[in-house]
Amino acid sequence: MEPGEPGWEPGEPGWEPGWEPGEPGWARGGPALGGRGLLALAVASGAAAWATWALVLMPGFRRVPLRLQVVEAYKQGLRPALGYELNPWLLCLANYRAWRAGYHGKVSFLKEDLWKVDLSDCNNVIVFLAPSVKPPLATKLLAELPDGARVVSGRFPFPSWTPSSTLGQGLEQVWAYDMKEVRRAAQSSAQGSPV
Repeated sequence: MEPGEPGWEPGEPGWEPGWEPGEPGWARGGPALGGRGLLALAVASGAAAWATWALVLMPGFRRVPLRLQVVEAYKQGLRPALGYELNPWLLCLANYRAWRAGYHGKVSFLKEDLWKVDLSDCNNVIVFLAPSVKPPLATKLLAELPDGARVVSGRFPFPSWTPSSTLGQGLEQVWAYDMKEVRRAAQSSAQGSPV
């Protein structure tokens, strides 16, 4: 006989003080979580966090080619070495790596939107972004960077730009672009195209 059915009496298994016959079992408050319940909840939460990490966050944490890291730019003499990132996880990871490498305070990472930052005083720009972002970024860089600036792109080239040089292969490949040459090519193609 189930709790709440006619003939079920208090004191039988499943009966709790304050429970009214006819009230669904899920509506009454259950027992407090014990040690095992808390452990099971912690394990389930950890599994959910790991799944989120593995499926959503980890692709963004894949190894960035060494030549693209802001720390490496600082080591090569590029000053100031400044990075912009909106993802708080990647921002923390970048700051941790700079600290671990001994460059805390020398290399900075700011939580700012790259699209809102004025890049007109930058002479070297290193980008590690998806291909879909490259066309609008190319427009921003052409509008803001000085002629003497150099842009280095990792994993994915700028589709409409011709690189001045490339280095590496596969996931380690980088493309370097001199803005003066990129502007010259853009102006040539604009003059040669019918309006």
